[in-house]
Amino acid sequence: MKRTAARTAAESGVLVAAAFALSYIEHWIPAAPVPGLKLGLANIVTLIALYRLGTRYAALVAAARCVLAALLFGGLGSLAFSLTGAFFALAAMAALNGRKAVSVYGVSVAGAAAHNLGQTLAASVLMQTPAVFSYLVWLLPLSVPAGLLVALIYRLTARFSPERRGSRH
Repeated sequence: MKRTAARTAAESGVLVAAAFALSYIEHWIPAAPVPGLKLGLANIVTLIALYRLGTRYAALVAAARCVLAALLFGGLGSLAFSLTGAFFALAAMAALNGRKAVSVYGVSVAGAAAHNLGQTLAASVLMQTPAVFSYLVWLLPLSVPAGLLVALIYRLTARFSPERRGSRH
């Protein structure tokens, strides 16, 4: 089936809604073992958007999700954290997307690690201290299981997708 502008817009809207719903669900999951740590469930949708629609639409979906989440249960501070993390993650995932040696699991783990790096950078700027980078000692190793879980859920749901873009999953 040929992709039309209307179909792409409709699919992007559905992906924004799904990403926002996952963000909302994750908002209510208690963080453990590290305060502020989240699984990154919305990155499932970022992977779907990246593989189905490409980097440009994945960026639009991620940005819309971040803005909606900040408006409903955050603020400007949370928007800075969300956007920085989301775009660091997307940049890492897009850079690895389509590379023969990297599966969706590697793409997802890199995205999780980049997300943590981006949010730590945002915290450093907002708090005006580099001390927050010490938090990466905990966050980066935890990016591996979080990224693997996100990729596993993506793989389980992607097989029900009626269309796949040319990327390797």
